[in-house]
Amino acid sequence: MYSLNARLLISVSLLLLLFFGATIVVLDTAFRTAGEQAREDILDGHLMSMLAAAEIDADGSLELRRDLPEPRFSNLGSGLYAAIHDAAGATVYRSRSALGLDIPTAEPGPPGRERFARLALDDGTPLLSLTLAVQWEIAEGELRPFVFSVAESLDSFNAQVAGFRRQLFGWFAAVAAIMLLSIWLVLRGLLKPLRQIETEIVEIEEGARQTLSGDFPNELTGVARNLNLLIDSERARSDRYRHTLDNLAHSLKTPLAAMRSLAGEFGSADNSRINEQIARMDEIVRYQLRKPRQAAGTLLLTPIDLSEETERLVGSLRKVHRDKAPAISVSIDERASFRGDGGDYLEMAGNLIDNACKWCEAHVRVGIKPAGTGGMVLSVADDGPGVPEEAREALLQRGMRLDENTPGHGIGLAIVKDIAESYGGHLALQSADLGGAQFTITIPQS
Repeated sequence: MYSLNARLLISVSLLLLLFFGATIVVLDTAFRTAGEQAREDILDGHLMSMLAAAEIDADGSLELRRDLPEPRFSNLGSGLYAAIHDAAGATVYRSRSALGLDIPTAEPGPPGRERFARLALDDGTPLLSLTLAVQWEIAEGELRPFVFSVAESLDSFNAQVAGFRRQLFGWFAAVAAIMLLSIWLVLRGLLKPLRQIETEIVEIEEGARQTLSGDFPNELTGVARNLNLLIDSERARSDRYRHTLDNLAHSLKTPLAAMRSLAGEFGSADNSRINEQIARMDEIVRYQLRKPRQAAGTLLLTPIDLSEETERLVGSLRKVHRDKAPAISVSIDERASFRGDGGDYLEMAGNLIDNACKWCEAHVRVGIKPAGTGGMVLSVADDGPGVPEEAREALLQRGMRLDENTPGHGIGLAIVKDIAESYGGHLALQSADLGGAQFTITIPQS
């Protein structure tokens, strides 16, 4: 999660999820509580209507002289039931809607006190029940206990609650989506200056721009100004290094030319070897003088075309080793990248491929692939004699050579190692499946 926009959106989404989740729970609880209270009030009204319709007949039995005002009591399976029981539990009255059903009755409370309970029919249908125990006065002050009860199926109520929940989730999901879209649009506007800075820095790296523009909000003006000062300072320092080192290189070129001329005057049979060493000195001086100049410019690293540079290098080495004519195969993954100085890449790849051509029997393999999501892993393998395991670490040291009869100075691999480490990478040596040695340079994404 390296994107500020993604981090903010995820953080806001989590906060909305928590807030809306708590709100949904509160609203659902409030709706259910209010609905249950309304059901209880309705049952209480039905119970009062039963008490109003009940009378004692001539035989001293309790009966309902008229139908209850709620028509559902008279409809079979309506979900609303009423019953009256005497002290022995025998049914004195049962509404028509309860015929054929065994309606459970909750344990009544003390006389005159209503009691609500949640019960269930034999088929599992949930019920909300209300019972009231009364002492009914018959003749001459005689009291007889009865239990009045009403019950209502909660199926319709639960369906209403489920429908309300669906609507609630739908509403809040729509609101959350609209809010996230609005926040995303706001963030795009707020983070636009940061994206502009990123774009302009890439343009500076690619050489399309010299400095950052000044068209930024007040909070970023100081950052842009300081970056411009740093870029200008590094560019001026690079120019000073370049001028100084150019002067130094020019000064050293004359003594080297004089040494080559004097060697020719002596007429020695070793002139070719002396000239070779002078040429090598000239090459080393030029490269070592170029390194500080390159290091001064590492503030802005530009990508190089690995395919083009590698093919050109391999083509040159085929000409150098035309007598041996090794088969050099090249495989480059287009996702691999190297940001830096082209001379550094050619120095690393050139040393490794040149060494492989010197030591191989007939085949050299060059492969470049990405190091994770970017960067570069350059591997060069050959089918030569290889390097003994106990000598691998020493071979990477400056001036170390395994065969003094082979042309070289023993500093090529050390130079490759130094360059790789300057880019945060490393050089490794192992056995190749071709039978010889395999050198691998890993440069992480910059």
